[in-house]
Amino acid sequence: MTTTEPRRTQRSWLDESATPSAPSLDYCVLSGHPCPAEAEDGFLIRPADAAQLAAYRALRRENFVIEQGLFSGSDADDIDDDPRTTVLVALTPDGTVLGGVRVAPVTAEDLGWWTGSRLVVDCGLRTRGVGNALVRAACAYAESNNVLRFEATVQARYAVMFTHLGWIRLGETEISGTPHVRMHWPIDRIERLAQTTKSMLGPLLKDLGNQPMALGGMGFRGDDGAPVPGSDLVAACDAIIPSMVERDPEWAGWCSALVNLNDLAAMGAEPVGLLDAVAAPTRSLLTRILRGLARAGQTWGVPILGGHTQIGPAALSVTALGRAASPVPGGGGRVGDELRLTADLGGGWRPGYQGHQWDSSSHRTGAELRTLGRFVADTAPAAAKDVSMAGIAGTAGMLAEASGVGIELDVARIPRPTKAALAQWITCFPGFAMLTADRPGAAIADAGPATSAVCGVLTSTPGVRLRWPDGTTTTAVPGTVTGLGHS
Repeated sequence: MTTTEPRRTQRSWLDESATPSAPSLDYCVLSGHPCPAEAEDGFLIRPADAAQLAAYRALRRENFVIEQGLFSGSDADDIDDDPRTTVLVALTPDGTVLGGVRVAPVTAEDLGWWTGSRLVVDCGLRTRGVGNALVRAACAYAESNNVLRFEATVQARYAVMFTHLGWIRLGETEISGTPHVRMHWPIDRIERLAQTTKSMLGPLLKDLGNQPMALGGMGFRGDDGAPVPGSDLVAACDAIIPSMVERDPEWAGWCSALVNLNDLAAMGAEPVGLLDAVAAPTRSLLTRILRGLARAGQTWGVPILGGHTQIGPAALSVTALGRAASPVPGGGGRVGDELRLTADLGGGWRPGYQGHQWDSSSHRTGAELRTLGRFVADTAPAAAKDVSMAGIAGTAGMLAEASGVGIELDVARIPRPTKAALAQWITCFPGFAMLTADRPGAAIADAGPATSAVCGVLTSTPGVRLRWPDGTTTTAVPGTVTGLGHS
């Protein structure tokens, strides 16, 4: 939101008597009057229609071209012509445009990096608080539209105001001879997901780690599956949340097999059988859950060896058994290793789980699913993790944590479906997706229907960072994900 200093006293954007160290949030960033009055009947902020857009652009021209002389003839630019640009306007109840701001993607392919700009308020009207509200609305709009990086450039004298609104200072620049500050709005979507799904594991599981083979044992601590002592068996166990079991029972049954078979696949293990423990309040619901599990077993060609079934509150967990002569650890990565994502991009969002669960598996043949399941075993990377509910970014952090390193993801190189925004894709459960780490140039096996690409590197700095096309890195997860530490 590029801000510039007006020439006329009545156009000042901040009360001249307010000290820079203690700005009043009652004054809007572009208030347009030393003591602006609040709109008598309030105002509403919404995306502009054609007439409101014309009024906003006219207001911009009056302010930036005629009054301030920052532009010659017109302040229009390529962002105005971009169909992806949204203009948010503040309206009085009778539809008068009090001000506006535009938000838009920065890159040709929308990677979730947006900018805010051309924030303006009609200072001849009662507009106290409109500027602040527009800034907050722009932030909210960006986050609700899957933005991971949101920035703006503001006049230096108003940087403190943006800081009070929660923005972070990045550096100085100059626009039309006027000092400006580049600022960043913090979006913690990835960190929040990691915290809510995985951060409790370390503290909760610490008392289980006293025996030599506890939690997978040395080298496999906290892995997707666990080597069974004295054998070539690998065991994995996952549960499905009760609300999903009740809401979508056949899909829950299918997923209970899918997530466990993915766990075995990440260890490089060949599945040999499944055990289930299932409960539901009615026979009908039990039937539907087991139907989904049975279809999964038949499709993958993996038998349901037995388990436990009862009437009661909804619950579903499955244990998978597999064999691997040399299980692949999740913590075998080293600094400098390449991170590769191999994911099935086919399918689409599961109905009812838009942005959260990608269904790439239910339309696949058994042969296709088995090829996917052999990818890690046939590739034999140094480290592997299947992408869990922590998403691609969170799971990458888990692999890095188990390896005692950090990770940097190149957002432009992450394979993703065309129907999924990047922010959704790297924070959802993607069906089949494997993260592997190995030395640069290491050979990979046939990925079947999946897409495979190097999209990151293991680093010496803990946590997960995102690298953007301009070379900037932003922090997605500042430290460890699970607290389980080096495996």
